[in-house]
Parts: sequence; C-alpha cells; structure tokens
Amino acid sequence: MEESSANYVEAVENSQSNHGWQKVVYHKRQRKSKPENSTSGDTIRANGDKAGNVFRSVEQHAEERRKRVVEAQKASLQAEFLAKPAAAAAAGTSDEDSDAENSHPNGATAAEEKKMKQKKAKKPKVTVAEAASKIDPSNLSAFLVDISGSYQNAPDIQLMRFADYYARAFSAVSSSQFPWTKMFKESPVSKIVDVPLNSIAEDVYKTSVDWIGHIPIDALSDFVLWGLDSIIADLVAHQGTAKGSKKSTQQPSSKAQVAIFLVLAMVLRRKPDALFNLLQTLKTSSKYQGQDKLPVLVWVIAQACQGDIAVGMALWVQILLPLAVGKSSNPHSRDLALQLLERILSSPKAKPVLLNGAVRKGERLVPPAALDLLMQATFPSSSARIKATERFESVYPFLKELALAGSPGSKAMKQVAMQIFPMSFSAISKNNPELSGEAAGIFIWCLSQNSECYKHWEKVYLEQIDRSVVVLTKLSEEWKQHSTRLAPLENMRLTLKNLRLKNEQALNDAESGADRIGLIKDADKLCKALLARLTSRGGCVKTSLLITLAVGVAVYAVASTNPDSWDWEKLSVLFGSPQSI
Repeated sequence: MEESSANYVEAVENSQSNHGWQKVVYHKRQRKSKPENSTSGDTIRANGDKAGNVFRSVEQHAEERRKRVVEAQKASLQAEFLAKPAAAAAAGTSDEDSDAENSHPNGATAAEEKKMKQKKAKKPKVTVAEAASKIDPSNLSAFLVDISGSYQNAPDIQLMRFADYYARAFSAVSSSQFPWTKMFKESPVSKIVDVPLNSIAEDVYKTSVDWIGHIPIDALSDFVLWGLDSIIADLVAHQGTAKGSKKSTQQPSSKAQVAIFLVLAMVLRRKPDALFNLLQTLKTSSKYQGQDKLPVLVWVIAQACQGDIAVGMALWVQILLPLAVGKSSNPHSRDLALQLLERILSSPKAKPVLLNGAVRKGERLVPPAALDLLMQATFPSSSARIKATERFESVYPFLKELALAGSPGSKAMKQVAMQIFPMSFSAISKNNPELSGEAAGIFIWCLSQNSECYKHWEKVYLEQIDRSVVVLTKLSEEWKQHSTRLAPLENMRLTLKNLRLKNEQALNDAESGADRIGLIKDADKLCKALLARLTSRGGCVKTSLLITLAVGVAVYAVASTNPDSWDWEKLSVLFGSPQSI
C-alpha cells in the first residue's frame, strides 16, 4: 500500500509539472531506434566489426580496386598515344570536324549531310627510303652537338635522344613498309645485312657514327642490349599475333622498329665490341635462345662483322655454331649460320686478318671446344651425312688452321696443345674412319707442340689401346710428313721404347683377352717399325755428314797445290772429327 501511495503521489506531481499533458511513448519503437550504450563508445558486434564500421574494409578494397583500374586505363592510353601519335592526332581532328558538322545551322538532317560529305583522300604511304631522304645532315649535326652539351655526363640519355631523333624522322613510315619479321624469315643473309642502312645517305651515316665513336663502350653495350631486347619483344608480339593468341600484346610502333634497327646497326658497325661485351649474356640468357631468335642474332652479328671481322668470327663461333650443329639444330638454322660464315670468309682480306688476330683479348677465335664441334660436323658417319656436310667440308680447313694458328713451341701453343690433346684422342673411333684419321692428325700435332703430351699418351696408352693403334698407324703411313714436324725426334724415340715395354708387360698378363692381345701385338709391330725408321734416319744423318766431310777435304785439296802445307787442325775444327759423328 505504501508503494502504491508513493507511486500515486509521484504521478500527481508529474501531472502538475506538465500542466495536465502527458507524453505518449511507444516503447517498442523506442527500443528499435535507441542505440546501444557502451562505456567505451566502440561496442564490438558479434561478427567482429565495430559499430558504424561494418562496411569500412569493403569500401576501402573497392576504392583501391577502382584506383588500380583507373591507373591501368591511364597507362594504356598513354602507351597507345605514344605508339600511334599520328592516329591519335587524326582521331582528334576527326572528332572536331564531326562536332562542327553535327551543328546544322540550315536545319539539314544528318542523313542529308552524310550524302553530301565527300570521302577523305588516303594519306600517301611513306617508304623508309623516302623518310630517310628528308634527314638533313646539318640539322642532325646540330642536334648531336646540342645533346652532347646538355647531357654531357649522361651518355645513356644521349643515346636515347639520338634514337628518338631517328624515331621522329621515320614517324610517317607504317609497319607495312617495314615488314622486318617476314623479310628476315624469307630473305637470304645477303639481303638483310644492309637493312635498313642502305636507305641512309652517306653523310648522315658518317655524322652518326663519328658521334657514336665518342660514347663510352659500357654505355653502348647497355644501349645495344636495350635495342636487342626491343627487337626480341617485337618478334614475340608478332608470333603471338600469328598464332592467334587472344592475349593482347602491345607492339612497338613502326617508327620505333625502323629507328631501333637503324641506330643499332650504326652502333654495332662503329663499335663491335659493344656486342662482344654481351657475349656471356647472349650465351646464357634464355631470352636469346631458340631457333626463332636465330635470324635476329645473325643480323646483329653481321653488323659487328662489318666493323671488325675478328669480332664477328668470335661471335659466330660462340653463338651461331652451337645453334647450327647442336641437338636442336635444323636445316634452316644450319643454312643461316653457314650463309653468314661463307659471307665472312668471302672477303679477300678475311683470312690473313683472321690469322693475324687468331687470339683476341686472351681468347682464341676458334677455341678447342669449337674445333671439336666443327670436326664432328665435317666428318660424320656415312649414314649421318646431310646437305650441309659439303659446306662444312669447304670451310673446315681454314677454321682448323685458325684454331691451330700461333707460334710453334710457344707457351701459348703449349697450352692449346694440352687442351686439344684429350679432345682429339677421344674423337678417334673405329666406327668412323674419316673422323678418326682427322683426329689422329690433330693428336700428332699436339705431340709436336708440347713434349708433355708424350707423357700423357703413355699414361692412357694401354687403357685406350684401340685409339693408340690408330695414331701409330697414322704415324707409320705418313711418316715423311710428320717426322719433320716432330723433330727433334728424341721424345718420339723414348716414347716408342716405353710403349714397347708396356706392350711386353701387357702380353705377359694372363688376364688380357684375345681381342686386347691382338691390338697390343699390332701396336707393338708399329712401334718396332717406327723405331727402325728412327734408327735408319740416324744412320743416314751420319752418312751424309761423312760425305760432306769428304767433299770438303777434296775441295780443299784441289785449292791447295802443296798438300804438305795443309793445316789439319783447322780442317778438324772446320768439319769435325769422324769420332764425334
């Protein structure tokens, strides 16, 4: 009762304070709209999001995604504009004309206006030669002076500005006027070597290469690598289009293609070492591997050949030879590589120049490993001969001479002999007589250059008795030819004696098989015959010396009328005593 009375009194007081009015409250609606109270003000909901921030992460991801899309579109538009500035400008002009034509002050309809509109005349196609003819040498010279002063300490920027000059000069040339991929694929090497330099005036070319000559070699190498990468990227883009790839690949503009080829050719002809310095990169990077890259590599090496034939030969041996004779080679790759080699050797001064520069910067133009590849390609088995074999046979003699060129007996040649020795010995095979004969001849050459090769032969003699028999047979059949190269013959005499001792020990070995015993007996017969020739050669030398002494004495007797006045001591000193012989 007391609680009811208290409530009644409170209600009366409230009524009096509100002057008899009461506020109607819908408790259910109030509960829905009233926010939940929290002591911290950041009540955590069951799903882990704070109050009022449920969609914040979603909105942030959406905003970031939108920014990326906008940036990608912007970059695409910029690239498209850079690639086709002429098309973009033409499109802008067309839009303006269209807007002007769509305003019809006389009330003519769009259909009537379209009928009255005449077709626009097509722009004439500009060839590479026509664009090249418009290059002013004096303007080019002034431009080069300007960039050399403005970017004195930045040769890489100078080169890019230089390339940009030619890019603007050929901006009107369309890709149809320079279909380089088709040209390189279908044309012989002789037709593509001078493309596109054959369109440039001589004074323009001279101005350019003279300026290139002052650029540091490191900057030129970086520029060559950039240019080569651009050409490879364009090649890959064309291949993707030809195969019907759905993936859109941006291709360089036609003006960039012409300019890159042109500037790259001038750099390589003026400074071939810019490409030679990239040799290891070209050999090891997968970007430049594959038969599809071969025409491009042939073209760049051909440019280097025009500047330095020795650099061109070194690049051919190191890059193109493995592609021509390797496991992945095919008739097309062999033909391209041989075309360039034949072009190099066709120059009248090529062979003497290459022989004089057989060693370049401590490296041989034709190293031992390359000689082995050439020997295998030139002397295949009778069943493995191909069309290119005859072409290898025609160039092999000079390449072999180049591989073995040097001062006989010098320290450098001794090292070369030690490198070639095991390769030549391993190439001897009973299944290929021609290859075995050639390899045995090179083996004997190694003996003539380094006496250490005799010792190595003795170590492997019995292990490789079949190959040793081939070498001994070669020596026996061509003794007159090889004996002069092997002189003095003391090392050969000692080695043959040691080989005979090894034969005797092996024949007494009960574990030797019948075939092996037969080979050892054949080798021993050859050793014995060669030792007999060496002995007879010594006797012939003594006989010739005695005859020379007798003739000398006779001449002296005729010249002197009084034999008693002869000075026998002087004669003995002059001709030597018989005992000393």
